Amino acid sequence: MTPFSFERAENASASAGSRYLGGGTNLVDLMKLEIERPERLVDVSRLPGDISETDGAIVIGASVTNAALSADPLIRERYALLSTALLSGATQQLRNKATTGGNFLQRTRCHYFYDTARACNKREPGSGCDALDGHNRFHAILGASEHCIAVHPSDMAVAMAALDAEVHTIKANGEDRTIPATDLLRLPGDAPERDHVLDDGELIVEVRLPANPPARQLYRKVRDRASYAFAVVSIAVALDVEDGVMKNVRIALGGVAHKPWRAEKAERALEGASVDTGVFAQAAEAELQGAVGRGDNDFKIPLVRRLIVAALRDVTDLSKEHSA
Repeated sequence: MTPFSFERAENASASAGSRYLGGGTNLVDLMKLEIERPERLVDVSRLPGDISETDGAIVIGASVTNAALSADPLIRERYALLSTALLSGATQQLRNKATTGGNFLQRTRCHYFYDTARACNKREPGSGCDALDGHNRFHAILGASEHCIAVHPSDMAVAMAALDAEVHTIKANGEDRTIPATDLLRLPGDAPERDHVLDDGELIVEVRLPANPPARQLYRKVRDRASYAFAVVSIAVALDVEDGVMKNVRIALGGVAHKPWRAEKAERALEGASVDTGVFAQAAEAELQGAVGRGDNDFKIPLVRRLIVAALRDVTDLSKEHSA
């Protein structure tokens, strides 16, 4: 591990050149492998942070642990898909340490990123991407580039994207900023080493969930084993149904892109439409028009198509009607 300075933050202030340590569940591993080499590490895990309600919106401190967030009564009642996503994300021990702010900023689990003997533009810009023609079963089918096909691993971030969460930060110059959760993380383009849009030293201080979320919510995760595995693909759905018509439709996909993928084409196809399996299939098809497989991950395209339809059938109760 490369030598670094260490200090504990006394307040929520940002400073250029700093990396922030919350639970350390990802960053510390990367430092041990010397993939991450921060010169200055600031421990923010003990900064005050809680879950509160303001004008119906929920404010979540960045240092709130995944365990505390998933168990909070307000979250379980109004934002059930977020609680479900968090509980599907890791072991209880990791949820006890991982923080809300840090969960957004965890890095890809692409095995070529972790294997320092292999070419990875994310780890070493300009070195190439061995995943393009390698073992890419877990890799992106949407929004990728010839420079990187890695996916973002977070379950929580997928749920936050579907719920229209906002991330509030403070910059090193003291300026506050509000970033939609859908815009915090970025697609790889020609700079896959940049996972997010935060400036140098910018610190996440809280996350806000808007008031009055859609009433029907669902998070579903397809993985290789029953627990403690990253998503092969996942989906977060929130919507309302009035007189058989879908409204306020929000869908985000995980395991398919460099960031949580907001399924805007599918949302547009579903908004104002009647609850119908045929409509679900058309929406899925619209969203996946630009999907590209790289060999081992070709199966993800039909899998996501089926997942979208199945999730919509369940969240609208259509599956119950057909089984009656």
